[in-house]
Amino acid sequence: MVQEAVLGIDVGTSGVRIAARSRDGSLLAMSQAMMAAPMTDLGRALQDPAIWWNALLQAFASLALRDVRVLALAIDGTSGTILPVDDSGNPLALASMYNDVAEAAAVKAIAAVAPAETAALGGTSPLARAMMMDEGAPRILHQADWLMGRLCGRFDVSDENNALKSGYDPVSRTWPQWIAGAKFDVRRFPEVVAAGERVGTLLPEIARQLGLPEDVAVVAGTTDGCAAFLASGANAAGDGVTSLGTTLTLKLLSATPVFAPQFGIYSHRIGDQWLAGGASNTGGGVLASFFSREDIARLTALIDPDVPTGLDYYPLARPGERFPVNDPQFAPRVSPRPPEDHVFLQGLLEGIAAVEALAYRKLAELGASPLASIRSVGGGAGNEKWTRMRLKALGVPGLEPESEHAAMGTARLAWRGIGHDA
Repeated sequence: MVQEAVLGIDVGTSGVRIAARSRDGSLLAMSQAMMAAPMTDLGRALQDPAIWWNALLQAFASLALRDVRVLALAIDGTSGTILPVDDSGNPLALASMYNDVAEAAAVKAIAAVAPAETAALGGTSPLARAMMMDEGAPRILHQADWLMGRLCGRFDVSDENNALKSGYDPVSRTWPQWIAGAKFDVRRFPEVVAAGERVGTLLPEIARQLGLPEDVAVVAGTTDGCAAFLASGANAAGDGVTSLGTTLTLKLLSATPVFAPQFGIYSHRIGDQWLAGGASNTGGGVLASFFSREDIARLTALIDPDVPTGLDYYPLARPGERFPVNDPQFAPRVSPRPPEDHVFLQGLLEGIAAVEALAYRKLAELGASPLASIRSVGGGAGNEKWTRMRLKALGVPGLEPESEHAAMGTARLAWRGIGHDA
């Protein structure tokens, strides 16, 4: 029996992953291909876009689509990666990666005219880096835009998520007039459509090359970060996703947008909802500064999460916090240290849980929908005792994420583009 499916293509920093997702959300097939790291020279981070395309082709070559009919596909890319192209989509220079640094003059020119709530501010601003590109380049695209163009022949369209850090206003849904005040011709940027909107059909020669039907719809995608959130299955206002990695990163689906640049918070538009997020300097990196991974596993077994330590820790590896407190001099609180190592570890875990709860409350104070449920991803998500501490601090039910593969989230958008909200 042949199953209908869509493809989500995730273009990350180290490779390309493709996921085939069925109508009911099942993963039918997955493949991946690694790619070379960007070149770094004199403070720049650059990459040949041909590397992305070749990795995409390699991932398709190893994708086993047995008894599957592909109806649509969508692509996510690294947020803020841009490249100059001609009218036919041919690259005119190396791509400027998401962590590339712009010239100070361009950064200052934007800061002089841009509103505080825009995501286009800062030293790695894609808009600032676009201002550095040869004015002879008629168009500047984001990574996902260019790859989408290679598939369907359109090099004049982007999605609202990838365009955000380039200065796009997701509230008015326009390229704002202030960009002209920074001496940049906004006509060099593509038209912007909603993430999940159909923009074309696979080119016949590309369909043959990839082994796909010629009527496969090409749907506007998103950024890799938004795709990872969508992969979790979160879909209602108040659904939160916390990533427990080296740092603590959280995202919340909201009925209203939040723009708080002092906390590094801006909102992506996804349909009629908004995805707001923040990142704290606390997290697994602090734990690793005190204990090895083996020590954490051994000591966790001795912890009783139902008996709080009473230690009021704010775990940080060094002074300085971004969110939910914005203070570059904010001092860590990791003392007094009890004599029992497992009690100290529990205090640190409780402290990170408290920061997480404070962060979601701060988002609500800033205007986001209150947290209603939480899904956890990352290395710390498998610690059951820590999960109990966190759920108690958050006061909401914990739900299992559907997937941690960003490609599965992008596939949700592909389904949306053909009228099915998977």
